[in-house]
Amino acid sequence: MKKSVVSAAFAALALGVVFAVPAQAADVSACLITKTDTNPFFVKMKEGATAKAKELGVTLKSYAGKIDGDSESQVAAIETCIADGAKGILLTASDTKGIVPVVKKARDAGILVIALDTPLDPVDAADSTFATDNFLAGKLIGQWAAATLGDAAKDAKVAFLDLTPSQPTVGVLRNQGFMTGFGIDTKDVNKIGDEDDARIVGFDVTNGNEEGGRTAMENLLQKDPTLNVVYTINEPAAAGAFESLKAVGREKDVLIVSVDGGCPGVKNVAEGVIGATSQQYPLQMAALGIEAIKKFADTGEKPKPTEGKNFFDTGVSLVTDKPAAGIESIDTKAGADKCWG
Repeated sequence: MKKSVVSAAFAALALGVVFAVPAQAADVSACLITKTDTNPFFVKMKEGATAKAKELGVTLKSYAGKIDGDSESQVAAIETCIADGAKGILLTASDTKGIVPVVKKARDAGILVIALDTPLDPVDAADSTFATDNFLAGKLIGQWAAATLGDAAKDAKVAFLDLTPSQPTVGVLRNQGFMTGFGIDTKDVNKIGDEDDARIVGFDVTNGNEEGGRTAMENLLQKDPTLNVVYTINEPAAAGAFESLKAVGREKDVLIVSVDGGCPGVKNVAEGVIGATSQQYPLQMAALGIEAIKKFADTGEKPKPTEGKNFFDTGVSLVTDKPAAGIESIDTKAGADKCWG
């Protein structure tokens, strides 16, 4: 009898050795909450988080809104993560102000909350932000558009295809960055729509998708069919805008610029659909976020921002096959090699 107990103990010990690392790592759980699960940007973000979680032995649960702007689903997801005892939450918020109370609830429960891509409002409502410098991303395409037009920039007619009516921080930063780069006075840099530059045709929202881009472009073409520059919040919106321009024979004489740098978007730059785009690296954002959650779970240490900034800067590159003097860029071949890595 004793011999069988001892044998069982050794067997259990052996199993413990075999499974020690996974069992310990399984105690670390994380949540990824994105705006949608269909936008290629967030698909790539999920890939990065999933791969890194598997590598580090972190249990990952993923959630998303039904559409860009669906904050209710994101709030419900955070509540679920709190109830599940998650160690960390990676969040791309649709409503950067409205979601702050439930984020505070998560942080009060000892959960590390990292905003990905989209800073909360205020930015310190999250423990940390891992993001592209979205203002710089907008500024780069604004500078490129102004340089490409040359003297004609002073008489340009610019349409703005933004994200949602709630003006989430990512939308404001990109929009106001573009204006700054293009030479438009932003007035209050934290707000879209208070500018009085005569070159602005108008603003519409797209929900960050192709259908929204088509509709918004149609609306702004009705307002001024002679518009010749289109700023878009992202590349799906840019693709929709192009289809609307093509339908009225304007696809070759309107300059479209965007932000994201996804593989489909880079392809659209190569094909002339988009003139230039600012490339982000969502896979890296999410992978770094999972690493930070694991480190926090193991040591209690929270991530630190990039020196001189209030967020951790994951980088940005201007992608175009028509470089402009004085503006650093990469071509579409390099952009395709790097897209969303």
